[in-house]
This record gives sequence, structure tokens and C-alpha cells, in this order.
Amino acid sequence: MQPILDAFDARAILPEDGVAGALAGRIWRPDMSGPSVVAVREGTGGAPELVDITGAFPTIRDLCETPDPAAALRRATGETVGSLDAILANTPPETRDASKPWLLAPIDLQAVKAAGVTFAVSMLERVIEERARGNPDAAAAIRLEVGRLVGDDLRRLKPGSPEAMALKSVLVAQGAWSQYLEVGIGPDAEIFTKAQPLSSVGCGQEAGLHPGSQWNNPEPEVALVVASDQRIVGATLGNDVNLRDFEGRSALLLGKAKDNAASCALGPFLRLFDGGFSLDHVRRTVVSLEVSGEDGFRLSGTSPLSEISRDPADLVEAMMGGTHQYPDGAVLFLGTMFAPVEDRGAPGQGFTHKVGDRVVIRSPGLGALVNRMRHCQDCEPWTFGAAALMRNLAARGLLGA
Repeated sequence: MQPILDAFDARAILPEDGVAGALAGRIWRPDMSGPSVVAVREGTGGAPELVDITGAFPTIRDLCETPDPAAALRRATGETVGSLDAILANTPPETRDASKPWLLAPIDLQAVKAAGVTFAVSMLERVIEERARGNPDAAAAIRLEVGRLVGDDLRRLKPGSPEAMALKSVLVAQGAWSQYLEVGIGPDAEIFTKAQPLSSVGCGQEAGLHPGSQWNNPEPEVALVVASDQRIVGATLGNDVNLRDFEGRSALLLGKAKDNAASCALGPFLRLFDGGFSLDHVRRTVVSLEVSGEDGFRLSGTSPLSEISRDPADLVEAMMGGTHQYPDGAVLFLGTMFAPVEDRGAPGQGFTHKVGDRVVIRSPGLGALVNRMRHCQDCEPWTFGAAALMRNLAARGLLGA
């Protein structure tokens, strides 16, 4: 099986401006038998290093709840744990020295939510999934039919607008309406729960595929980190791993298609908003994807956030608004326009993952998230939940911090 981090070092996973931004993350510290919050900073000789600031902020959630998280991160002092190169290299499970630190996902107690069908291209693919009933053999013909009916008009439509409602009426009359079109151009965004708090995997770890799925794909996305008072405080990269056959059979299987062991990847770090990086930078960013298989297969693509149908702030409003409370904040995947249709095997079968695929998701301002795909039951088991975290922090005398 190909190494997860082959040719990847600290510089390769950091944003283009290195450690200039306010970068926060989490590592597992074996000497503490638990996780620590770290700041990514320039060390001696210019090499990036990780500084443990858990004494000031026991959780990422606590950091995000401050009035100015980026400034708070820069003020925080703590112990230098090691170089980013060394800790990153120790992260892949097959080569890890369990006595040394490794990277974790850069969030902890936040709810992990996702917005679906936020791009026209991916929306059409969801329509195809639904009409094909999860059968990739039927997808090619249906893709042509749906494209003939809808074309590219949806890229210019504002969801919920009179123009969108007029198109809805036409599609209903032609028998082509779909629940995916409803959330794609209708007034209400699709917001669902992606994963449990603390269950996400980080950069350099393995991401999970349900063993029963035969048609699936990565979903490269930006994920916003939101405080409990609805302030959008930062962003990271994510892979909203999707099982197209499960969801295609029935939208009621969305939970099974989305929430599986190790199926939510986030990282490499949380970049907190400041004068040099803001929500406007997210709106303009381009997320790229590279998939490399052990069979020699290669796939690449991009997802420009500028083509999103709903503004990121509107999606956060739809997630929280006045009807939901998240006392520990939330993380929101913004969706993707990347829906791979390139055949990997037999003609018409389209793309699906194979065990061992390496997935690299990049963005200039957020760095690179690197994972390798395995079946869920073969990934590292998740055993350290909220109760374990509270006991660990209490034993370290950090709960009063």
C-alpha cells in the first residue's frame, strides 16, 4: 500500500504563505495520554514547529469562543513540542512511533455539519444518482437527459428567487423535478450532520469507506468553523466522503452514506480569520483534488468557491439562525462542485474509490489535506470521545483554564 505522506513534508501541507497566518491544530501527546491544542509557528532556523497552548486553551472550542481567536492564538504561550516535519511524519498509523506525538483533526467539541447541493454541477449529479437508483450503469444516459432539460442555467440562478421558482414549475411539468433540485434552487438549503464531535480524522491519517459501497467518491470542500454566537472565525479543508450508491437508492439513507467511521477528514490546520485571511478569501478560493490509486489511476479536478449557489454566510445562517443552538460551536462543510464521472473501469461505470487511494485536497490559503482510503473497519478505531477528553483534561488540571 502506497505511503500516505510520500513526498509530503511540512512545507507541502502548509498554506502558500507558510506560518504567516493564525494556524491552530491538535496533536496527540502520548506523554499526556491525550490531545493538545497547538499553534503552528516559525521555529529556530525557520522550520515550522508546534507549540502546545493547551494551558491557555484546553480545547479548540475554547479558542474559537474568544472575541478575537486569531489574536488570542498569537498571544498564547506554551511548550514547543517539536517540529511540524517530525510530528507529521509520525502521523501515518502504519509507521507511527506510539511514544511520540502525531497530528489530529484541528477541531474537537464542535458539531460537524455539512451543506449539500450547493453547486449546480454536483446538484445535477445528485439528480442522476436519484434517478439511477444507485446504479452507475444507468448514469451516463440519465446525465445526458438531465443536461438537456436543465443546461447551465442553474449556475446563474439564485436559490429561492422568482426565476428559480419559474424553472421549478417547468421541471415539474416535464416530470423532471427532484428532491435535489428542491434544495439546489429552492428556498431552503440542505444542512445535515456529517459526523460526531471528536470523530474526524486529520491530515496523514486514513479515511474510511463503507465496505458495502460500490460507487463512491471524495468531496473536496472548505469547512467553516463557527462560534456559538454565529461568528465565522476560521476555515479548514475537508473531505465529505460520499457513498453515491447508498444515497442514490434513497435520500433517507443519507446518514448511512455520510456518517461512517473515519469518513470525515479535516485539516491540516484551522486558519483563523484576521486581516490577512477572511471569509472573502474563502469566497474566492479554489479547492483542488488529486486522487492517485495503486492501480496507476489518476484523477484531478477543481472546485471554485466563486461558483457556489448560496453564499457561505447564508449557509451558516441556515445552519444556526434562531432555530438551532450550538453551545460548543459548529463546523460547516460548504459543499463541492466536483462530481467525478471519468470511467475508472468499465465504460459507463464512472469513478469510484479503491482501497489504497491517496486523496490530496488543496487550497492556497489553507494548505493540503492528505489521506489514504481504507474500509471503515480497517481504519484506526475511534475510542477517545467527549467523556475521555473531560477526564483527561481534569487529570491534567486544565478544566479550570
